Amino acid sequence: MSSTIKAGVVGVGAIGKNHARVYSELEGCELAAVYDIDAAAAEAIAAQYGGLAVGSVEELCEHVDAVSVSTPTSTHRPVGETLLAAGKHVLIEKPIADTAADAKALVDLAAAENCVLQVGHIERFNPVLDDIEARLTDPRFIEVHRLSPFPNRSTDIGVVLDLMIHDLEIVLHLVRSEVAGVDAVGVPVLTGREDIANARVRFASGCVANITASRISPERMRKLRVFQGDSYLSLDYQAQEGELYWKEGMDIRREAVAVEKGEPLKRELAAFVECAAEGRTPAVSGHEAAAALELAIEITRLIEAGNGAGSPEG
Repeated sequence: MSSTIKAGVVGVGAIGKNHARVYSELEGCELAAVYDIDAAAAEAIAAQYGGLAVGSVEELCEHVDAVSVSTPTSTHRPVGETLLAAGKHVLIEKPIADTAADAKALVDLAAAENCVLQVGHIERFNPVLDDIEARLTDPRFIEVHRLSPFPNRSTDIGVVLDLMIHDLEIVLHLVRSEVAGVDAVGVPVLTGREDIANARVRFASGCVANITASRISPERMRKLRVFQGDSYLSLDYQAQEGELYWKEGMDIRREAVAVEKGEPLKRELAAFVECAAEGRTPAVSGHEAAAALELAIEITRLIEAGNGAGSPEG
């Protein structure tokens, strides 16, 4: 492989076009090719950011070392398998796949082909998370709110797989304990799937996470609070700001967390390019993404079964 990673993008819609933009800007990387079932869209992106607009995923493989997949979730496995089987490093947008079986197939194939498989859980690359994570010791209660107006995309999946899965992956990463139980409720409003949902996840460590996601909110909010011992940490992903609160005598002290702000997508793709160049395991590999998917599927199952609002013992 050359020292410059040749990158490609499959699917240049609302998300994929930004992948193309960032690849065209990254050092040590060249945007080499893009593909979309809408040929005109691919040609427009290639004209704007460089590279070739190709006619198929197979043709794209002839020009690239590493590829972002920004297509509907139902296509992640077939597109990912084509790329991995050709020996290409792959970043698949979240969720990794529709089912746990499809996720496992991608993870296993990446391992067999010795390819990097990263999944686009972009909040793990938000600068505000780094400092907060360094201050965590023993999380006991986590509260998360992720609200947004209706996006007019990803309507093939509910809000759990569309938005909440970001926070499920982060919570699993922060708590690092087995899930002991889940309660969930959700309501479809604008689509045939849940558009607002709440999940209460209990861990073997004793930590409890209360997670709310909505894609029908008039406001945008992406906030997480972690309570531990005599302190708690608060972060705002959107503003890239964090605060630490702790007890001192009978007073509550507050300290703003210093954050070096940056574009999370640029940090995410830079990390992917580095992993592809060096053969390193990414921060959010297929394994972490598959674990988040399994939890999201269980929450979705509870919502669809209509029994998620039961007793605290589930």
